Amino acid sequence: MSADTTLAFDASCHIFSGCGFPAPGLHTFLYKPMFEVAGFEFTKPMLLALLSTLVIVAFFWAAFNKPKLVPGKVQMIGEAGYDFVRRGIVYEIIGKKDGEKYVPLMVSLFFFVWIMNVWSIIPVAQFPVPSLIAFPAGLALIVYVLWVSLTFKKHGFVGGWKNITGYDKSLGWVLPLVVVIEFFSNLIIRPFTHAVRLFANMFAGHLLIVMFTLASWYLMNGIGIAYGTVSFVMVLVMTVFELFIQAVQAYVFVLLASSYVQGALAKGH
Repeated sequence: MSADTTLAFDASCHIFSGCGFPAPGLHTFLYKPMFEVAGFEFTKPMLLALLSTLVIVAFFWAAFNKPKLVPGKVQMIGEAGYDFVRRGIVYEIIGKKDGEKYVPLMVSLFFFVWIMNVWSIIPVAQFPVPSLIAFPAGLALIVYVLWVSLTFKKHGFVGGWKNITGYDKSLGWVLPLVVVIEFFSNLIIRPFTHAVRLFANMFAGHLLIVMFTLASWYLMNGIGIAYGTVSFVMVLVMTVFELFIQAVQAYVFVLLASSYVQGALAKGH
């Protein structure tokens, strides 16, 4: 069953009317292909991801295509967003000298993740793209490849492995244990948690909003109206809270990406 079918449940289905609560589940995140090209199925989440790219490109093009000494509203917002990531994240974590070249990437990651998250509260769209693990996993893979390549480029083959495994002779007899732990932590657990952190938050947030939305309508019958009103209030509360979480998760994703780059460029692990 697709998410479209799940959300468009029988409008006459209410509590005390003999039908069960149409509880959301994993099927809430499944969408039928919109169309297929050469065996490749294009779904609604893919469309939203593509629209996210177009929105970001269009916004920054409008903001910086013809920059003015005295910026207009769009340019001012664009500069504020760009500066927030550059100074508030990249410069703070990587440093101004080493971090400048990574600012475009981090700005792109921040706004791409954020816009994909925001779709969950936009009418008609109403779906956070990162709630499908493939999207945060793909972004985490980009950061992972960058981190590994920078590590070996900066420290060489032997030095790169020392950086990754936390090799330090001064650790004495615990060195082998530290090396094994750091190896698995950095090469396997790190990219996994980087992706899952974003995925899990967006998945849980969307599921809660859908559940309270369905419950609000389902309870609108007889004495259930009192409970339905409370459920609707929870929808509003969860939506506001989700707005905050969406921005925080974009921030955390880029913060971690910057810390990985910083670790790759650092002299010691």
